[in-house]
Amino acid sequence: MTRKIEILDSTLRDGAQGEGISFSVEDKLNIVRSLDRLGVDYIEAGNPGSNPKDMEFFERVKMLDLRYSRLVAFGSTRRCHIPVQEDKNVRALIGAGTSTVAIFGKCWDMHVTEILRTTLEENLRMIEETLAYFKSHGKEVIFDAEHFFDGYKKNPDYAMQALEAAVRAGADCLNLCDTNGGCFPDEIYEMTKAVCARFPVKVGIHCHNDIGCAVAGTLMAVKGGATHVQGTYIGFGERCGNTNLSTVIPSLQLKAGYHCIPDENIRLLTKTATYIAEISNLTVDHGMPYVGKSAFAHKGGMHVDGVNKNPASFEHIPPETVGNKRNILLSEVAGRGAVVKKLSHLDHSITKDSPQAQEMVELLKNKELEGYQFESASASLELLILKRLGRFTPFFHIEHFKIIGEREQDKSAPSSAMVKIKVGDQYEITADEGNGPVHALDKAMRKALEVFYPALSHMRLIDYKVRVMETHQATAAKVRVLIESTDGQNVWTTIGVSTDVINASATALSDSIEYKLYKDAHPDK
Repeated sequence: MTRKIEILDSTLRDGAQGEGISFSVEDKLNIVRSLDRLGVDYIEAGNPGSNPKDMEFFERVKMLDLRYSRLVAFGSTRRCHIPVQEDKNVRALIGAGTSTVAIFGKCWDMHVTEILRTTLEENLRMIEETLAYFKSHGKEVIFDAEHFFDGYKKNPDYAMQALEAAVRAGADCLNLCDTNGGCFPDEIYEMTKAVCARFPVKVGIHCHNDIGCAVAGTLMAVKGGATHVQGTYIGFGERCGNTNLSTVIPSLQLKAGYHCIPDENIRLLTKTATYIAEISNLTVDHGMPYVGKSAFAHKGGMHVDGVNKNPASFEHIPPETVGNKRNILLSEVAGRGAVVKKLSHLDHSITKDSPQAQEMVELLKNKELEGYQFESASASLELLILKRLGRFTPFFHIEHFKIIGEREQDKSAPSSAMVKIKVGDQYEITADEGNGPVHALDKAMRKALEVFYPALSHMRLIDYKVRVMETHQATAAKVRVLIESTDGQNVWTTIGVSTDVINASATALSDSIEYKLYKDAHPDK
């Protein structure tokens, strides 16, 4: 029988503690829906006693009809020398109304004496009395054994006494925390194995990534007997982040024979990563395993030739298994085989011997001679090929645009842009302001086009890069502009090249919008 591994996602709690992360109540509700669709077992939703926003969230989340996930309220053991029923944070956890609570308590004697500034005996009472109180209220209780691994290395007897106190109180799960993120995977394996051998309850693992070993440590904990795994979905969190669940889930389920989420939901892994990143105002790192844009990207000639003949030669799993896709990177050194592979989803009739294949190779070389670099801008490349094949009908035409970016004495003024756009036989003239000329142009273009294409209201730019290609020509040099865009579901990159940075930006912006409209009109492409 396949061994079940429970997944607890802490994006809304530990993830929210990451630098630059700030969720609104609506953001948190949307992430809950997304994680429930994926099929995680638990969603750690925050500390209801910590701030008014979390209190509002816990009220509103009760209205959601969740299919797979159980919500978890998070908090600490009672404070020192206070009756548990009088502790305001404990009362807030009860008031949250979740069937499951996660309670953290100290397992490192140094933290007890120097941080809590209480006795070792009082800390054990705090653990036991708090957990027993929640069990008496019918709660499922996860004990987060904070600093367990560091505590075990310094004083193994006391670390184990903390777990014993939790078990006496009726804890349903002992979740071992590498809170400082500094343990090696082999250390985590040995200590987890020792805990699993000693206690008859579920054992969990919660790792931080301070030495880059959070995923490895988590996998080794499972090997040591843990059946409950905690992390954040795309790894962000306190300091260097947490265990990346979008890596751990497929590694356990596709490679190690465990069951984490419903099999049919594995294909949602990439889409969920993109969605949570969008809500978090982040981008998924291109090199992120399984779900990153480069996870199945191939550029080297031997690699491209290999995956064309047998994908398993350079791919550890089929990309579509996790909802990702193969990305053949094309450059001026690409051969016809690579070009044909890239064209295959556009025209299955084109072969290596087709004149169109050689034409595309020459086109690619000429464009890269002009300064284009398509390996990082596959959306612009796809549009270029479609246009050359005569299979693209433009959605709009920019008749004219004008940028105004004057600066007053000792005072910066916003830039303005005016655009005249033609769609079919209709024209739209619009102006807008922005933080700089490119931002103003982007807003003005989409403002004009949303009249005809309302779906563009969901699109936004998430990255903008400019590179000067011939620095010896100083201000007369060509520039290459790369723009990364998203509609909340997909991410794509476009390029523009010119001696004028505004013209290069306008080309990349235009391609970005055209690509979005083309994909909406041809969802199967």
